[in-house]
Amino acid sequence: MKAVRFSRFGGPEVLEIVDVPDPHPGAGQVRVAVRAAAVNPSDWKKREGLMNGRLPQTMGHEAAGVVDEVGEGVTGVAVGDRVFGLSAEGAAQAELAVLAYYAPIPPSLDFPGAAALPAAIETATRALDQLGVVDGSTLLVNGASGSVGSAAVQLAVVRGARVIGTASPAKHDYLRSLAAEPVVYGEGLVERVRVLAPDGVDLALDVAGSGVLAELIELAGGAEHVITVADFGGAREHGVRFSSGDAGRAVHVLGQIGELIESGRFLPPVTQTFPLAEVAEAHRAGERGHVRGKLVLLIG
Repeated sequence: MKAVRFSRFGGPEVLEIVDVPDPHPGAGQVRVAVRAAAVNPSDWKKREGLMNGRLPQTMGHEAAGVVDEVGEGVTGVAVGDRVFGLSAEGAAQAELAVLAYYAPIPPSLDFPGAAALPAAIETATRALDQLGVVDGSTLLVNGASGSVGSAAVQLAVVRGARVIGTASPAKHDYLRSLAAEPVVYGEGLVERVRVLAPDGVDLALDVAGSGVLAELIELAGGAEHVITVADFGGAREHGVRFSSGDAGRAVHVLGQIGELIESGRFLPPVTQTFPLAEVAEAHRAGERGHVRGKLVLLIG
């Protein structure tokens, strides 16, 4: 099968489409004929050698496609079903991928839209669970308009929370459409949030990693009420919890998101698509920034 791989670290030019052996699912896993696979910022960090020193490496953690092989003990999913989920080996950007965690694609969602979901909703749900966001909580999301931030906003609103979200002015109408109260990020953030919440907030989630953990701690009344998914150094400096999948993933949300989408309570991210052969250009677009929504590769 064809797959994205690199054999040396560097810029997008090191990415290659190569032939690799077909993977096969283990117990509890499924293999899909991939129709779409997402591209994430971690991909270029990986490509530059900032995350893992081994070579060569395949790419991609999120895929959507059609089941063509099931592992031992799999129930509720059959060959021919449309599913989306998380790759077992970080090898989703390929013609075939093994998914360790998966769920049916909601009927109203296409393959690119489904491929854009898993990492964002898992990260957001994990952080909300760790923070203890419940009905009546007031949550501040720093970086609320991106794929993880917008997922966190919507999933918190579903829980009954009041959500204040930081974003550039151009994204404020979008945040309002998600039932969040927008504020501009940057200097003076504490004062702007206090206009909306004079006593501060109950909890704060940092998705942007923009160096505002001290302000979030002040607004939330202590480091124990703040989590970041983007600022590892700042978390250590300020005593804030850094949320990663190492402590367990919130994969239960994969099976719950379909009902929220079909009932209109969760709006999937916009996608910008590229053919698999243009994976290097997708990386360049992502690294330039200003991408609206999620980058997705089309396969098959």
